Amino acid sequence: MKNQMQNSIKVKTTSLMVLLVSVFLLSALVGVNKVSAAGPYDWPMFHHDLQHTGYSTSPAPNTNQTLWDYTTGGTVYSSPAVTNGVVYVGSLDNNVYALDAATGALIWNYTTGGDVYPSPAVVDGKVFVGSSDKNVYCLNAANGALIWNYTTGNGVGSSPAVSDDRVFVGSDDNNVYCLNAATGALIWNYTTGGDVFSNPAVADGKVYVGSKDDKVYCLNAADGTLVWNYTTGGDVLTSPAVANGRVFVGSNDKNFYCLNNATGALVWNYTTSVGLMYSSPVAADDKVYVGFPGSKVCCLNAADGTLVWNYTTGGFVASSPAVADGKVYIGAADKNVYCLNAATGALIWNYITGSAVESSPAVANGVVYIGSDDKKVYAFSAGPPIPEGLTIVVMMLLATVAVIVSIRYFRKRPKWQNW
Repeated sequence: MKNQMQNSIKVKTTSLMVLLVSVFLLSALVGVNKVSAAGPYDWPMFHHDLQHTGYSTSPAPNTNQTLWDYTTGGTVYSSPAVTNGVVYVGSLDNNVYALDAATGALIWNYTTGGDVYPSPAVVDGKVFVGSSDKNVYCLNAANGALIWNYTTGNGVGSSPAVSDDRVFVGSDDNNVYCLNAATGALIWNYTTGGDVFSNPAVADGKVYVGSKDDKVYCLNAADGTLVWNYTTGGDVLTSPAVANGRVFVGSNDKNFYCLNNATGALVWNYTTSVGLMYSSPVAADDKVYVGFPGSKVCCLNAADGTLVWNYTTGGFVASSPAVADGKVYIGAADKNVYCLNAATGALIWNYITGSAVESSPAVANGVVYIGSDDKKVYAFSAGPPIPEGLTIVVMMLLATVAVIVSIRYFRKRPKWQNW
C-alpha cells in the first residue's frame, strides 16, 4: 500500500513538472520579443533565403481574401521582408516602412534620400536596404533608427543578402560590395563591366550575381576574388537562384540558363520568344518557376529545362514568383496578383489591384504580402498570421501529453508486464 501511494505521488509529481515546463516554454515562445528571433515561417529577405530559392514551407492562402492593405506615398516595387511579426518594405516615396504583419498598422518609417526600389533584408534585429540616393542603410528593426550607412558610387537597386556578419549588395556603379554588417565598413568590392541591378545569392562560401555587362558572376565570399563568370547575350538583371549544385538565372537575350555552380558550365538553357527578363526564378521540388516576357508564368524541369506547364497572364510579368503550400504566387502588369497550382499551373485565384504589380510576393506565416504600383502593400489571408512559435508549441504540448499518458500507463500495468 505504501509503495502504491509513493508511485501515485511520483506520477502526479512528474506529470505536474512536465506540465509546468510546458507552460513555461509556451509563455516564452508566445511572449518572444518581435526582434529577438525569427520564426520558422518567416521571409526575411528577397526570395526568402540566401540562395534565393523563393520557396517557403509556410502554409499559404487558398482564397484572395485581403487581410489588410496599407497605402504608402509611392509605387511599391520592393518585395516585402517578413520576420518576427513585422513586414518591412520600401517605396518610391523614399521611405522604408515597418508594418504590423497582422493588421498593417504602421510601426515606423525611415526616409532616405531617394527611391527605395530594393527589398530589405532583416537579420539579427537589423534592416539592410539600398536606395537610389547611392546608399546602403542599416536600420534598427525595432524603431527604424539609423545604425550606419555606406555610400556607393551610384544608385543601389540591388537587394542585400546578409551572411556571416557580411552584407553583399550590388550598385549601379558596376560594383558588388561586401560590407561589415555591424559597422558598414568595406571588406571588399568587385568591379564588373556594367550596373549590378541583380540581387546577390550566397551559397557554399560563394556569391552569385548578374550584371548589365551580360555576365553571371561567381565570387569568393571571403575576399571577392573571381571564381568564374558566364557570358550570356544580354543584360542579366534577374537574380540567381542556387539549388542542388546549379545556378538558375535569366538574361535579356531571350534565354533562361541553368549553370553548374562550381564551374559555371552550361547545363541547359530555355529560349523564350522575347527578351527583357526581370523575373527571378524559384527553385523548388526539382522544378523551376519563373515569369517570362510575353505575359507567361512557366514551370520548367530543373534537370533538363523542359517545359512542364505555362500560364498566360494579361500583362508583362516583372514580378518574381513565390512558391509555398503547393501554390505559385506572382504579380503581373495587368494589375493582378495570381495564385496558381504549382503542379499543373491551373488558376486557383486572382486579385485585381489598382495598377500593375511589379513587386514580388513574400509568403510568411500563412499570409501572402505583395506591393503594387497603386502605392499599396497587400496582405492576403482568411485570418491573421500564424502566431510565432505555434508549430513548436503544438509539438511540445503533444509530446507532454504523450509523456504523461506513458507514465500513467506503465505505473498501472502489473509488474509482470514490465519485464
